[in-house]
Amino acid sequence: MSSTPARFDSPVNADPVKLSAVAAKARVVKTLPEFSMSNKVCLVTGAARGLGNEFCRAFIQSGCTDLAILDLKEEEAVEAAEELVKAACVDSPMEPEDYRVIGIGCDVSSELSVQQAFRRVMDTYGRIDSVVASAGIVENYSAFDYPFDRIKRLYDINVHGAFFTAREAARNMIPQGGGSVVLVASMSANIVNIPQPQTPYNAAKAAVKHMAASLAVEWAKKGVRVNCLSPGYMLTKLTKTILAHDTELKKTWESLTPMGRMGDPEDLAGAIVFLASDASRFMTGSEIRVDGGYCII
Repeated sequence: MSSTPARFDSPVNADPVKLSAVAAKARVVKTLPEFSMSNKVCLVTGAARGLGNEFCRAFIQSGCTDLAILDLKEEEAVEAAEELVKAACVDSPMEPEDYRVIGIGCDVSSELSVQQAFRRVMDTYGRIDSVVASAGIVENYSAFDYPFDRIKRLYDINVHGAFFTAREAARNMIPQGGGSVVLVASMSANIVNIPQPQTPYNAAKAAVKHMAASLAVEWAKKGVRVNCLSPGYMLTKLTKTILAHDTELKKTWESLTPMGRMGDPEDLAGAIVFLASDASRFMTGSEIRVDGGYCII
């Protein structure tokens, strides 16, 4: 005696209209709540442009409404804050008054400037939950030709700036029960970039990576998590401008990347939200590389 087996529609056989409706519902309802940045006060350094600005955008898109944008020139930080709020309200039920996004001038190479910036943030919001130390510079000189004052400036911003930012974050987070600190390093913390010479930058980013691990151990029992995000070659506006005059360099970088392309800044959004949110609550002292596989080979 034969029987007809029950028929289950596979995605190939299913009604595409029904599938799209289900996907739309699932996208709204089934998002893991731990990834939400709502009710969190966030701070990002070097955030008027570049990757820091993309991190701010990712936080806003994940529900953050309280955000401090820090950059060297306050007018640029304020302008970036205004633009971010304006963009967030497009095709959204949110209104500009729903956001408290502020721009603050801060020279991260100055301990005093960082302290003053954090004081303004605490005066505005009363707490701080997620901090990203994204301010940094890169220059390309051979080791013999690298001027000492440029080396010192690079370390003051990339290394000392990350330390000052992390320390002030922890000082304010510990009394409130903890928080998340993300130090932005680079794949250069793990490999030597070619063909461009950049020894001080590589060493500085290696220092930032180990700094994150060291601070993570020091503050683990105090509720402050410290992790490291290491991007690969990213097509920021500045990078695009540089590569427009050196197409061969772009081809070289792409050929050395297993995925065969440079990253878009948006490729970092998921990683930064993961590290800054409660989704990574049992993770500290770790590095996430987003480099298209560059460090594998």
